[in-house]
Amino acid sequence: MDAAVAPNDLEETVKSSRTWVRLVVASVAVFGAGAMYLPTAAADDDAAPIGPIDAGAGVQSTGVTSSNADPAAVQACSQFANALDSAASGYEGFADSLDANDPYVHQSNVAGRTSLRQSAAVAMDAANTPGLNPAIADPMRSWSFGATKLLVKMGIGMTGGSLDDTATQVNTNAEAVQRECAAAGTHA
Repeated sequence: MDAAVAPNDLEETVKSSRTWVRLVVASVAVFGAGAMYLPTAAADDDAAPIGPIDAGAGVQSTGVTSSNADPAAVQACSQFANALDSAASGYEGFADSLDANDPYVHQSNVAGRTSLRQSAAVAMDAANTPGLNPAIADPMRSWSFGATKLLVKMGIGMTGGSLDDTATQVNTNAEAVQRECAAAGTHA
């Protein structure tokens, strides 16, 4: 081979070095452009605070409690019903914003997470009612854990299948609590 045609080791090193530099520069540019649009997990100073959940307030539904219902179940199921109402109204705004591509999705996300966090705490308190049957308390605890998992996923900006699966698990646990409360002679 002719020396003028065949590349030497130095030329190969320079070419591969230039390729590497181009790759790094392109990667940094793409990463930087993508990072500008990532949602941040920061408090919204302009968002109105959501008040605490009144666990002693009456249930909004018109369910009937039987005269021989377990008092612990009546108390816990009533608290859980309030938690469900609050969580549903807060999460509904977030879910509607996702479906409609609302530009204010961040604000509804903050409100939805706040209502879920408060509702999860109320549900856990209800599950810890003294004398409550474990058949009622266990799905309440699972619901509380699922609601917490859901609010974390909302906080880091997850959407799609993972968020939907968690919401489905939360709904399944809510239905289990409602069935057990009905079996105990009350409603949630």
